[in-house]
Amino acid sequence: MQSGAPRAAVHAPALASACCVSIMDELSERGFPAMHPAPVIAGLWIAFAASWIAAAFWSNKTVKRASLGDELRYRAVLIVGGLIFLVPAHGYEGPLRFWYVTRAEAWICTGLIVAGFAFSWWARLHLGPLWSGSVTRKTDHRVVDTGPYAVVRHPIYTGILLAVYATAVAKGTLPGIVGAILITIGIRMKARLEERWLREELGPDAYDAYRRKVSMLVPFGPRPA
Repeated sequence: MQSGAPRAAVHAPALASACCVSIMDELSERGFPAMHPAPVIAGLWIAFAASWIAAAFWSNKTVKRASLGDELRYRAVLIVGGLIFLVPAHGYEGPLRFWYVTRAEAWICTGLIVAGFAFSWWARLHLGPLWSGSVTRKTDHRVVDTGPYAVVRHPIYTGILLAVYATAVAKGTLPGIVGAILITIGIRMKARLEERWLREELGPDAYDAYRRKVSMLVPFGPRPA
C-alpha cells in the first residue's frame, strides 16, 4: 500500500486536470462558455498568498534571528524575481513569448500548481509554530524530520517551486522563465542560510545527520556525504 501512495500522489494532479478538461468540454458542448485556466491560476496564487499571510501569526516566539545583511541578499533576489515573474502573459503575442500551451496543457499546469501549494501547506501545518518567514530560531526549536520533511529538507520551498515552474510553463514567456530562475536562486540562497543557521544554533551533529538522510529541495536528490 505504501509503495502505491507516491505513484498516486505523482499522478493525481494530471488526473485531476484531465477531469477538469473533460468537465469543461462537456459544459462547452452543452452551451456553457469554456472556462480559461488563466484566471484560475491567478486566483490560486492570490488565495495561497492571502492564506499564508494569515497563517503567519501562528508561530512561536523568536529567540534569535539572522543578521539583516544575510536576509537582504536573498530577499533582494526574490523580490526582483517575483516582480519579473508577475509580468502578465495572457493575451501577449510578442517576441518574448517562446511557446503557447493548449487549454488541456494549461489545466495540467493548474493541477501541478494545486499540488505544489498543497505540499507547501502540508509542510506548514506539520512544522506548526516553528515556522518563520525569516531565518530565526524559535522557542523549543528542533530538527523536524518527519512528514514532508522526510521527503525533502525544505518542503515548503519545493511546493512553491513546483507552482512557480508550472506557472512559467503555462505562461511560455521570457519574463516567466527569468522570474522562475531568479526565484529559484533566491530560495536556494535562503535554504542554505537557514541550514547554516540551524547547524550553528542546534548543533552540527543533529542537523548533519538529517542532511545526510534527506535531500534539500528535490525528492531523492543529491545529499552531502
